[in-house]
Amino acid sequence: MLMRTAVQGVRALLLPGACLICARAHEPTSTGDIVCGVCRSRVVALAEPQCVRCGHPRLSVQLPMPAMAMQASTVPADHATPTRYRDNLPTCRWCPRLHPALRAVRSASRMDRGTGAALVHALKYEGWTAAAVAMARAMSRLDWPEDVREEQPLLVPMPLSTVRRRERGYNQAEVLARALRAALGRRWALVVSADVLQRTRHTQSQVRLTPSERAGNVSKAFAVPTAQRARLRGAHVLLVDDVITTAATVNAATEALLDGGARIVSCVTFGRAPDPGDRALPDPDPSRT
Repeated sequence: MLMRTAVQGVRALLLPGACLICARAHEPTSTGDIVCGVCRSRVVALAEPQCVRCGHPRLSVQLPMPAMAMQASTVPADHATPTRYRDNLPTCRWCPRLHPALRAVRSASRMDRGTGAALVHALKYEGWTAAAVAMARAMSRLDWPEDVREEQPLLVPMPLSTVRRRERGYNQAEVLARALRAALGRRWALVVSADVLQRTRHTQSQVRLTPSERAGNVSKAFAVPTAQRARLRGAHVLLVDDVITTAATVNAATEALLDGGARIVSCVTFGRAPDPGDRALPDPDPSRT
């Protein structure tokens, strides 16, 4: 212990740390966090109030909330939304883009404001895997429906193609999933399973594609290996990815997981791309006049 402390002290003296985002002096924490507190505080969350299912900012507090959230345990074998809950889904313009069997979707950061986009870029393109520590910390504070928390879902990172994995050297979603498991600690007894979902073919980058092109690009691009189907049978899977934009990739992965035996799927990402008309700020509290 004393030797480790001495080594850390010498390293800090000879190689002073700097924040990954702002480059100001910052000594990495014991958990490996290389992002300073100021930059972490500048991660901008999605505005409240949010849809109880997809977590997207509702247009206004004047829109009604649902009588109850869709229950994961009632999704039938054909993956259609349960009839007795169909009329109780949130009044939301973002939910219709999601696969009917997606139970809940949450994201920690806007991508058009604050430091969120810089963190994603550092993790995904610059090789800074330690950026996942700060990102997972923000994701660990997200609120989930009670049934999702109780089921302690299986963490499954969004897979990369063999080509992309070779180019990048790692899967950023897997790095993020393992950091999230560590951040949640004893609150959620989660297991990361990086081998239950595979990308069966290389797809082009989604960045410059239209929503319809994105859906076609990733259609049938995922599969569950035969050897993993028994492990998935009846499971609640929590997909982990860095950013969600149109939900095309999440929908395609969800379809493969359901075909592979999963009962229900939720999804968590660090970032969410903004939609035109999104509110950047919370609605004012009507009780304050």
